Amino acid sequence: MKVSDRIREEIESQLLGGTLLPGDQVDESELAARYEVSRTPVREALLQLQAQGLLTSLSRGGMVVAKMDVQQLLSMWELLAELESLCARYACERMSPEEREALSLLHEDTLPIVDANDELGWQEANLAFHEMLYKGSRNPYLRQEILRMRTKTGAYRRHAFGAVGRIQTSYSHHTEVLKALLSGDPQAAASAMFHHMSPGHGTRGVTDMIVNMPKSLLG
Repeated sequence: MKVSDRIREEIESQLLGGTLLPGDQVDESELAARYEVSRTPVREALLQLQAQGLLTSLSRGGMVVAKMDVQQLLSMWELLAELESLCARYACERMSPEEREALSLLHEDTLPIVDANDELGWQEANLAFHEMLYKGSRNPYLRQEILRMRTKTGAYRRHAFGAVGRIQTSYSHHTEVLKALLSGDPQAAASAMFHHMSPGHGTRGVTDMIVNMPKSLLG
């Protein structure tokens, strides 16, 4: 793998995990020193991320993590819900019995995290649950697009989480998705996932989400 690709993947991972937030500056010098390379592969990676809409350049030079305004955020979140819904439908149609059993066991093993109200643990468990569905959909291009959108909206979704619903609510949504998968009902799986991923679950939820969103994250 090229150094520029490794750098790009590291930044994407930091965006997805919340280490880098909208508005944060990306330090070219630090990346070049850490990877022991010139700035050329670093800039190549940053330009790729800029082309994806994840970074934006500053007039004085350098790049920062791109911000979105409320309209952009809700539009992208709306589309993400549709793509996750499609993924759940495909997974319901295509997952093997062994994969369904593994998803069920993962869901059961997550319950102590829910009971402890462990938000960091839930973030990891939630991503693991969705990753199993991405794999089960048998469509790597769909997974790639979903992860790109999750990377771009991750910081916003995490900050909105308290307004949209607590861990117990999200866990119950996963339960509904799992029930549909185990019963072999693709439409129910898609509907349950769309409800799970929809921003705010209604007008009141969207309003609360926007009010609770840190203004520093919005463009």
